[in-house]
Amino acid sequence: QVQLVESGGGLVQAGGSLRLSCAGSGRSFRGYHMAWFRQAPGKEREFVSAISWNGITTRYADFVKGRFTISRDNAKNGVALQMNDVKPEDTGIYYCAADSQRLGPPYDYDDWGQGTQVTVSS
Repeated sequence: QVQLVESGGGLVQAGGSLRLSCAGSGRSFRGYHMAWFRQAPGKEREFVSAISWNGITTRYADFVKGRFTISRDNAKNGVALQMNDVKPEDTGIYYCAADSQRLGPPYDYDDWGQGTQVTVSS
């Protein structure tokens, strides 16, 4: 397992930008595939983006392609999600997740952070 802590959430207007960060604990972080998920009020959690352990391969849900960018800095045990041109439907709790085996799909990640709230106003 790896411990994950998200930060950077907040209130932003539609069309604006926000950058989420995820801090992982331990040296083993660099060997994990990482991903971001989100959960809107009253809805199921959904996949947003993923990045391979070495940062070479990325995955994006269709609804964020061209707007969000995932990145990682293994030297700092960190993963980021740059959110541009945000929309009200992007509102939700964003979770950082880690998996030691599979990048996905399927995105059946094992370890999760506590989440950070993102609210997009119209």
